[in-house]
Amino acid sequence: MHISLSPEILGFIGTFPLTNTLLATLSLSGFVIAISLFVQKKISLVPKKIQNAFESLIDFLLDLVNDVMQDKNLSRRTFPLIASIFIFIWVINLFEVLPGMGTVGMFEIVHGEKEFIPFIRSASADMNMTLALTAVALFAIHYFGVSALGASSYLGKFFVSPFKKPYGIGTFVGFLELVSEVSKILSFSFRLFGNIFAGEVLLMVMLVLVPYFVPIPFLFMELFVGFIQALVFAMLTAVFIKMATVKAEH
Repeated sequence: MHISLSPEILGFIGTFPLTNTLLATLSLSGFVIAISLFVQKKISLVPKKIQNAFESLIDFLLDLVNDVMQDKNLSRRTFPLIASIFIFIWVINLFEVLPGMGTVGMFEIVHGEKEFIPFIRSASADMNMTLALTAVALFAIHYFGVSALGASSYLGKFFVSPFKKPYGIGTFVGFLELVSEVSKILSFSFRLFGNIFAGEVLLMVMLVLVPYFVPIPFLFMELFVGFIQALVFAMLTAVFIKMATVKAEH
């Protein structure tokens, strides 16, 4: 059994490495876009099964965003981003438990040893992907913060003159705000990566040790964890956007 923290390279496009997590990300992105276009074409006044399911999901997410934002205009502007983040992460986490994920691949000689390289691997178990999603979320948080408060007022949350009341305390609080912005990179990316990678390893170990029936409860647990992690990532993005649009009270 081979467990690798980094994604495995399947080949190269020119000099660009094609990894199994990148292949999974591109495939699932295409799948989500195709399903969305299909449902959009089938929209009718009397919804059927697939449209009902999509409308229920959108209503569920919209209620969550409205509860966090408490502002219809801000909800309307942020909902497409937050819903896209949730759906994308949820789908790639769901595919983690599909047959063939991590078990269909090829053997290669690496450092003189024969290693199994899976063709497809969960994209959330790749730190590059979770960091990229974090970059998108952080950019959105600061963008909406600057849009709501203006650049000068928004930067004033982090950089406060020590000669301004309450003399030094505001400067220290601003510094803590700045540190918390950096810590968001870790909290966003490591939480998602750690949970999904640990689940992937757990499933692999269970399938090797006890391949029949016993892994089934763990598969359901991973489905639940995948949903929760997608929801946590999306809701944290929503909460931080809301906080970024509120004036500081140093």
